Amino acid sequence: MGVSVRAATAADREATVALWEVAGLTRPWNDPGADFDLAMATPTSTILLAETGAELGGSVMVGFDGHRGWVYYLATAPDRRGQGIGRALMGAAEDWLKALGSPKIQLMVRGDNSAARGFYDTLGYELQDVVVIDRRI
Repeated sequence: MGVSVRAATAADREATVALWEVAGLTRPWNDPGADFDLAMATPTSTILLAETGAELGGSVMVGFDGHRGWVYYLATAPDRRGQGIGRALMGAAEDWLKALGSPKIQLMVRGDNSAARGFYDTLGYELQDVVVIDRRI
């Protein structure tokens, strides 16, 4: 059965947040439900879902800040990994950003997440020599 990718709707909120949690993407200091809601309410962001039939197999949150595209919450259901879902979602994310005129796509990966770094490497993403600096406000 093939993978189809579609834009999320508000009705997909609970299943998508549950996927993010089971995939290990959430952190106590973030509110994934609020992240979902904000992405859905902002015209320069979206959440794309990968399905096989009616089953949710993966998701990705995508946004364009006017300068570059960003990817967040790329998740594949643990029992569906290795089936091309992440690759399909990243292709759809790139197409969505190209349609908005984004010249570049970026994402952040936790330094100890070698599996994710390897995945992005196979897609042609390159490690950049930058430092991320933040402050909670």
